[in-house]
Amino acid sequence: MNQKLINTRNIGIMAHIDAGKTTTVERILYYTGINYKIGEVHEGAATMDWMEQEQERGITITSAATTTFWTTNEQNYKINIIDTPGHVDFTVEVERSLRVLDGAVAVFCAVGGVEPQSETVWYQANKYNVPRIAFVNKMDRTGADFIKVVQQIEEKLNAKPLIIQLPIGDGDEFVGVIDLIEQKAYVWDDDDSLGAKYRVEDIPEEMKDEVFKYREKLIESVIEVDDIMLERFFEDRSKISVQEFKNLLRKLVINKNYIPILCGSAFKNKGIQLLLNAICDFLPSPLDIDSIKGHHPKTDDLIERAADASAPLSAMCFKIVSNSFVGKLAYLRVYSGKIKSGEMVYNVRTGKKDRVSRIFQMHSNKQTQIDVVEAGDICAVVGLKDTITGDTLCDESKPIILDKMQFPEPVISIAVEALSQADIDKLTQALSKMAEEDPTFNLRHDENTGQTLVSGMGELHLEIIIDRLVREYGLKLNQGKPQVNYKEEFIDTINNYNYIFKKQTGGKGLFAEITVNIGPVNDRDFVGLQFVDNIKGGKLPKEYINAVEKGFKQAMSNGPIGGYPMHNMRVELVDGSYHSVDSDALAFQIAAGLCFSEVSKKLKSTILEPIMKLEIVTPDEYLGDINADLNRRRATILGMEMSGMHRVLKARVPMAEQFGYITALRTLSSGRAVFSMEFSHYERVSATILEELINNRKFIF
Repeated sequence: MNQKLINTRNIGIMAHIDAGKTTTVERILYYTGINYKIGEVHEGAATMDWMEQEQERGITITSAATTTFWTTNEQNYKINIIDTPGHVDFTVEVERSLRVLDGAVAVFCAVGGVEPQSETVWYQANKYNVPRIAFVNKMDRTGADFIKVVQQIEEKLNAKPLIIQLPIGDGDEFVGVIDLIEQKAYVWDDDDSLGAKYRVEDIPEEMKDEVFKYREKLIESVIEVDDIMLERFFEDRSKISVQEFKNLLRKLVINKNYIPILCGSAFKNKGIQLLLNAICDFLPSPLDIDSIKGHHPKTDDLIERAADASAPLSAMCFKIVSNSFVGKLAYLRVYSGKIKSGEMVYNVRTGKKDRVSRIFQMHSNKQTQIDVVEAGDICAVVGLKDTITGDTLCDESKPIILDKMQFPEPVISIAVEALSQADIDKLTQALSKMAEEDPTFNLRHDENTGQTLVSGMGELHLEIIIDRLVREYGLKLNQGKPQVNYKEEFIDTINNYNYIFKKQTGGKGLFAEITVNIGPVNDRDFVGLQFVDNIKGGKLPKEYINAVEKGFKQAMSNGPIGGYPMHNMRVELVDGSYHSVDSDALAFQIAAGLCFSEVSKKLKSTILEPIMKLEIVTPDEYLGDINADLNRRRATILGMEMSGMHRVLKARVPMAEQFGYITALRTLSSGRAVFSMEFSHYERVSATILEELINNRKFIF
């Protein structure tokens, strides 16, 4: 078991859109023998991009998992790979993948370098402490600059890159790479279009000085961290073997000290075999990472579980997919213990047990059935009815709850309705399934208009949702125009507000009394309800206090100005009373909701709008027009920098001003400028915009 785990790698491939992630994965699948031919993204034939929408658009929308095998240094390795999307609208797929992975390969374009989404996924990997290596792709492209990309990784990502390969040539003259550790040149023949064969040669004469310079820097950086190795190095550097050096570098990568940098061209089939070697050599196995930490669900005591099949079960569900053939698939990362087909597993969140009817090893959207899955592995299972993304599964007798994943909130909505009465139920079921699969997709019913509103991370996200409803579920729909997800917030505070709820029916009555302080949260980054229990001397039972919190939390979904959700709110419960017969948890929950309705009429409120982080890459000649257009859109220009022959303009702009921006930018730049946009934060609207929103009722769909 330990040998299996030592040679297991759970990795993700992550990057900015169009850096070549999926192409890189397709080459990995070909060279490891999983695919008998290479699937091309531009032909809509990529194995990992199995959705129709992915094949048509040439982008990855949903993360796909696969398992492959590779042999290096006479060792057989099992590699579980998750290919993640590059478009910011689907960043949740990256977030939930990184949560359960042990290592990652960050792919960078040799021309574009560190692009906006590269930064986003990099910081997501930092958040989960994921060790990584970097692959500078597209070395065959005109304008490729390997050293410039390495500098950007250092400067923009605040990382410590370590060059372990140098390219031989660039652009049309890129023919191979030099391995600085082994001092060998790997050259691919252009005659071999599949890139399966390469020659191992001596270093070209004209590159020897450059190789010496970067190799010395590599050796110094690695050796200096180990005193024993350093001493041996000074005695006789020739006595340190290549394997010893790699083992030391591996430790540094796992400890997040350095990022080894490799290069190649996935599309031209150069460098992928060496990338596979590096994945096995430098990225961690499940045994190399820290034991998973969690808490006891009742006592909150810290619990650690090592990657051991004989330990009690602990697993996390990181993705739910509805499959037309096998039903609901729950993707799991098993951290400790094992799961067998037909076994019962305990869901900590629901407090219920479910039977795992079947276990699959995934290959994109295809499944291979297996009987057992053990610690350190990734799989998909069928049979878990009430399991959702982020749930912990474990032994009921040895419960543990792992930290849940946090997902960004949707910033844009669209109203949808079924054209026929027969489709109404089908639409509800389809939307429920999609909401279960995607934590950044929200669904709500607008009480003012009676419409169904679906919310997502951007225009492309909503476009894909509507497209799936039409194609996968065969629905005919009416849809409204995309609308901004505004929020509301109290500006001032009300103290010692007393609310008494009394209701007498034929039988038992309802009674609850609460005294609260209500206002905004001081921390601008806090989202949701900040509930403070300040009742002294046990005047209210704990269950009633919990019911008050629940009541306020539910009430926050409907703000006083336009019915938008409250962004945040602080409620301090300072006093209360109950009746021994007529009081129960429901009475206190209702009291909290009605109290919110009364207080919100007395407190000053405002509307908040989502602000987006925008980055535009444009030729210099269009800069003036783009700048002027951004000023009309209420943008704040944050800065400008050069990138080759182009300008990179960074700004923050309200989401409300950015609908259809792709068309506007194409017009302004004759199709030569590109942009990327992601959510930044919520901000209060100005008095003018607030008045406009209220008068024009823009917030009603």
